[in-house]
Amino acid sequence: MTSILENRPALTAEVEKVAETAGYLWQKGWAERNGGNITVNITEHVDETMKFLPAISDPVAIGLTLPNLKGCWFFCKGTNKRMRDLARRPMDNGSIIRITDDCSHYEIVADNPVKPTSELPSHLAVHNYLIGKGSNYKASLHTHPIELVAMSHNQEFLKKDVLTNLLWSMIPETKAFCPRGLGIVPYMLPSSNELAEETIKAIDDNYDVVMWEKHGVFAVGDDIMEAFDMVDTLTKSAIIYMDARAMGFIPDGMSRQQMREISTVFNLPK
Repeated sequence: MTSILENRPALTAEVEKVAETAGYLWQKGWAERNGGNITVNITEHVDETMKFLPAISDPVAIGLTLPNLKGCWFFCKGTNKRMRDLARRPMDNGSIIRITDDCSHYEIVADNPVKPTSELPSHLAVHNYLIGKGSNYKASLHTHPIELVAMSHNQEFLKKDVLTNLLWSMIPETKAFCPRGLGIVPYMLPSSNELAEETIKAIDDNYDVVMWEKHGVFAVGDDIMEAFDMVDTLTKSAIIYMDARAMGFIPDGMSRQQMREISTVFNLPK
């Protein structure tokens, strides 16, 4: 069977970035079994011939009406699919879908009728919000970074911006590359609309990466690599903190003045 990616280099490049990121998630131990999800808005890479491709599935109800997604296309990790398999065979373990004109259903277009992640409604709700606010962000990532999830078991770290300031203080690059810090969403049932709503509120509060208590993180970015890089950088800071504690001391961290200097040098909000 011919893949939809054939002779479409821009679309192929986006799917390859998803596959590469999926490999990193698995290698880092952030994607046990079928854990984690990736959804990327690929609408800008859809050519005229793709628009007339027949669906290979019946329309599936999203459970939400998302008016900003009319006519949008997404590449999604498949439900019960493993990141390690997505990394090796992205079109066998993910699918390309398009949102129907009623904005409340999707249909699978290629390559195989792989049902998207069970968390698709929450991912799409975030994309609907991002388009509505005029954001250029195209990618959403949910994964389970070990050290960040461990820190979410401490109620002190779940207070607003406590963890943000701690992680920023561990290494200069963290504030430079994650200038909006880490939002916090209290524990909620995975895949629920309530979790999606609270995640959107956190993103609206100017965070790009959101911690789901005792579960994982959700990140958005221009592409999937950017979303991954922010989570990776925050996790490096968490590891530095934990290693210092394991050596028997509480790390000093950079001072407020030192972090303000970073903000000035990188032209970041203070």
